[in-house]
Amino acid sequence: MKSVANFGLWNKKAAFFMDTSNLSPSEKETLLKVARQSLELGLRGEKLPPLNAETHLLQADGATFVTLTINGQLRGCIGALEPYQPLIEDVRVHALAAAQNDYRFSPVRPEELDQIEIEISRLTPPIPLEYGDALDLLRKLRPKVDGVVIKDGPRRATFLPQVWQQLPDPHVFLSELCQKMGAPSNLWQQKKLDVLIYQVEEFHEKRE
Repeated sequence: MKSVANFGLWNKKAAFFMDTSNLSPSEKETLLKVARQSLELGLRGEKLPPLNAETHLLQADGATFVTLTINGQLRGCIGALEPYQPLIEDVRVHALAAAQNDYRFSPVRPEELDQIEIEISRLTPPIPLEYGDALDLLRKLRPKVDGVVIKDGPRRATFLPQVWQQLPDPHVFLSELCQKMGAPSNLWQQKKLDVLIYQVEEFHEKRE
């Protein structure tokens, strides 16, 4: 399963300041419950209750991707690279968007909810990766550490760091990322792209 991310909610005007302290176990549990509630109520057309952000980190702006899987297979993934709303709200919005608005999949049906597993990735702000040429880019990538964004004019795409588990070869990683952007797989070798990197704090539901 690849945690490939849809850029449906990219926000160009977001500020880059965010608290990068690690979340506590209880904060992670709260966010997973919020995501689950968003799916269960949102997919049934029911009203979502007011959010209760009890800690500073949940109230602070944060950027997340929410990934939905069924039996290890991707079912939806949407998020934002830049923080522009409270972390707890960001998770709630992206959980429902991953279920309903990922153009690669049909909307999740309510009867699928019991099979859905939720993974949340909390992102650090992306920073430009300076490199000279294609070989230098390969040397500077950090497999299993960095998420990667590539941009070519108006086109852009990202792979979360989790994708390195399925694509451990940096050459293949970049080639597939170019294809995801809608470009030839060797574009990263033919021209210099804008490349940004980020890291994630990943956590997921523990299903019985």
